[in-house]
Amino acid sequence: MKVVFLGVGEAFDENLANTSIWVRTKGKNGTGSVLLDCGFTAPSVYWRQDVDKEELDAVWISHFHGDHFFGVPPLLLKFWEMKRKKPLMFIGQTRVEEIVRQAMNLAYPNFLDKLGFPLEFVPVNVNQSIECVGFTWSFAESGHGQRNLALRLDDDKRTLFYSGDGLPTADTLALARGCTLIVHEAFTLEEAVAGHGTVRRCLDFARQAGASFLALVHLQRDERQKRREEILNALNEASNFLALLPEPGDVLEI
Repeated sequence: MKVVFLGVGEAFDENLANTSIWVRTKGKNGTGSVLLDCGFTAPSVYWRQDVDKEELDAVWISHFHGDHFFGVPPLLLKFWEMKRKKPLMFIGQTRVEEIVRQAMNLAYPNFLDKLGFPLEFVPVNVNQSIECVGFTWSFAESGHGQRNLALRLDDDKRTLFYSGDGLPTADTLALARGCTLIVHEAFTLEEAVAGHGTVRRCLDFARQAGASFLALVHLQRDERQKRREEILNALNEASNFLALLPEPGDVLEI
């Protein structure tokens, strides 16, 4: 499983693109290329990867805040410009089709029928699993201001947990148990902010889950800059797993 940290920033970070993770696998269940969230500053970072227009199989939308899905219209328009033909799948909560279509119609009216490639929508909920594009997908609800689904991706060798936004919950901890890599948002080092995780709490979460790796994303921009050394020191104190603060473009093969 290859994990590319395209963006690692929060909604209004002037230096870092919105958190967006590109995951690829080649396993016994087939190949898969998935984009985890696509906020308004994420597509340009994706295109810098010199991607094949047909490679991306699916886009996961954890919740419907703009820094997690407002990049969908430009993503689709660039695929149209590149003359993509392969279907593109969107996986997310119950209203994923309705909201993606609304966003597209607001951004580029009358373009949905001109794309030249099909859009497929897979609504999901907690307490279910699906088999799709080389992965087993499972879900749990985190503690966020808007309903957010955390995601577990299993291929035949490794497992990734992606929090989207939100506080860890008993359900997300159960989902993350035994995962190879946990990618979790941590808005601050230790001061609680409603609906968001902290570095300290995420470290404890990864320890309880028995993860091999923890990657922290979505840190509040001033917190990341001004308390960077404190944050790195806290990560270096982790035992039994490797804790990371990825930068844009970092690649992790697990």
